Parts: sequence; structure tokens; C-alpha cells
Amino acid sequence: MKTIEPISIWDNGTVQEALVLNTYAINVTLNNSATFWWGLYSSIEGNIGTTLSQGNLTMSGEAYEQWEIDEYAWDWVAAQLNLTITGEYVTPTTTTTTTTLEPTTTTTTIEPVSNNI
Repeated sequence: MKTIEPISIWDNGTVQEALVLNTYAINVTLNNSATFWWGLYSSIEGNIGTTLSQGNLTMSGEAYEQWEIDEYAWDWVAAQLNLTITGEYVTPTTTTTTTTLEPTTTTTTIEPVSNNI
């Protein structure tokens, strides 16, 4: 996933900002073409994001012939969607503080009872 310059997207009656682009190849025909699925997200939490828009793009011809590394494909998808990639997406982390209790030992001593009858 990549961060992008924010863009406004109409989503169910409200304007949302897309901040993240995800894409991957869903079909590659060697020496011919590649189809990429793409999705725009407002945010990603864990592996779940709010998808604002998604679709497929097919790379062929000269563009396909020039595709040798993943960065080229990312840039090609972004160009087709008129997006500007700003960097690598880094999943936000949350800090959790855990308190560990030390085990304690309780010793009970029973004094013998004397029966003086």
C-alpha cells in the first residue's frame, strides 16, 4: 500500500478523503498484458480499511513491455487514476502497557495445641 496526496471522493452522500492506494495484479498474461485491481481507502486499521473506490486497470502494449519492477506498476496505476504517491504506507501501531504481577508466597504456620487435661 502507498500513501497518496488526499483526494476527495463522494461516498454515500458525503465527501470522504482517500489517503491510501492499494493495488495488486489479478491476472497476468505473459508477454501480453496485466490486469491490476486497485482500491482507494480513507484509512487502514489492521488489515481492514474503508474502501471509497475500487476497480480494475489493464496494462498492455508499451507500458507492459516496460514493466520490470513493482515500482513501475505502482506509478503506472497512480498515473491512470491521476494520483500522486507520497510514500510507503506504514500501518499505525498501538502501544499497550501490560502490568505483570510478581508471584507472592504466603506461609502459614500452625502451632501445635497442647491438651493439658
